[in-house]
Amino acid sequence: MPSVYIKTYGCQMNERDSEAVAAQLQRRGYSIAESEDSADIVLLNTCSVRDLAEQKALGKMRAVAADVRRSRKNVVLGFLGCMAQSRGEELIDKLPDVDLIVGTQKIHRIGDYIDEVLNGKREKVVEVGEEEGSQMAIREHLLDGRGPKAVSAFVSIMQGCNQRCSFCIVPHTRGRERCRPIDDIVQECRELAQQGVKEVTLLGQIVTSYGRGVIEEKGGKSPFVQLLEAVHQVEGIERIRFTAPHPKGYGDDLVEAYGRLPKLVESAHIPMQSGSNRILKLMGRGHTREKYLGIVKKLREVKPEIGICTDIIVGFPGETDEDFQQTVRLVEEAQFDQAFIFKYSPRQGTKAASMPEQIPQEVKEERHQYLLNLMNRVGSERYKRFVDRKVQILVEGPSKKNPERLMGRTRCNRIVVFEGSPRHIGNLLDVKITRAGTFTLYGDPVIFDE
Repeated sequence: MPSVYIKTYGCQMNERDSEAVAAQLQRRGYSIAESEDSADIVLLNTCSVRDLAEQKALGKMRAVAADVRRSRKNVVLGFLGCMAQSRGEELIDKLPDVDLIVGTQKIHRIGDYIDEVLNGKREKVVEVGEEEGSQMAIREHLLDGRGPKAVSAFVSIMQGCNQRCSFCIVPHTRGRERCRPIDDIVQECRELAQQGVKEVTLLGQIVTSYGRGVIEEKGGKSPFVQLLEAVHQVEGIERIRFTAPHPKGYGDDLVEAYGRLPKLVESAHIPMQSGSNRILKLMGRGHTREKYLGIVKKLREVKPEIGICTDIIVGFPGETDEDFQQTVRLVEEAQFDQAFIFKYSPRQGTKAASMPEQIPQEVKEERHQYLLNLMNRVGSERYKRFVDRKVQILVEGPSKKNPERLMGRTRCNRIVVFEGSPRHIGNLLDVKITRAGTFTLYGDPVIFDE
């Protein structure tokens, strides 16, 4: 059978989709290639959140197409995911060598489409339509080939987004919110636990919107908190994470869940996007800086050691120096453990793309660099607090930067690199932190008295 190479751009949802595609194709008998150089099929799973992500995927496909058409003319080339969804047949017009364009709600049918191309039934495949029930189709996992033991896994609980932020193309590329039943998600987590997985990360475009308008609240608990409680009961699952939420989803029931569900780790990735209420309103975010800081305060009251990460956009249309300084002050006040900082990128079809007062690129660059430097200082100080302390990590496997060492994550989502042996992989391990780098901790497995 042919071999398949899949390259993924973008978020954890895309990573999860790519894994499911690989697992489905492997089950059909396809092998997974290590690079495009040896593959019979090359698939790029794309992102549209920023222009840079699209340009990277387009550039990669041009390079692959130029290479394979010189020496391996029968290689099948395809775009999957968000850019495929938003651009459709336009991509084949730009790159005639591409054979497949498969959107977000058709990814689970990629095996059929590849077979049709290989068997000559279709010359080109463009499938970007909506499909009812597609949120139920991404459940296969590729646990082999990820080290001696696969200890963590993404679980997609819903697709789509109803938020309609003025800068975001995701509602167009992923559609409206559709969620899976709690029982179905729990069963997937149970199957993962039986295969040795100890940590699951629940995924959704706005994960805290899970079940809204479909599942009733019970005892003051939102559908998402009900789901957390159900997954918490799965034997073998030791840790539960989720991403990405929206500040409006952090009701008191969710804050309280951090204090009473031991498997729900002390980690929260809460996108704030801006520290200016004026800009937040233009973004259509539906929250204020005061609301955001109130959530941070409540979470740290319940779990003082919680790790809080955020997303920030600089250079949004109309952002003044004062608006930017309000973002700076919020970062200083919130004391984030980490932040993903992006330069605003106009997305065709979004409200923000046609707003007046678009910010010059050089101003975006300057503000981006300023915030990066600030976040490095804030994060560094927070990481230094762990030196000489004992932390518990779940050992995931070899360090990406130094395969001779192992890495794991604390409950508050800090990466720890240490000298260990393969027997540690897949286990919860106490480590003493010896030094702190830039958003990385280093330590040794030790046993010492409290």
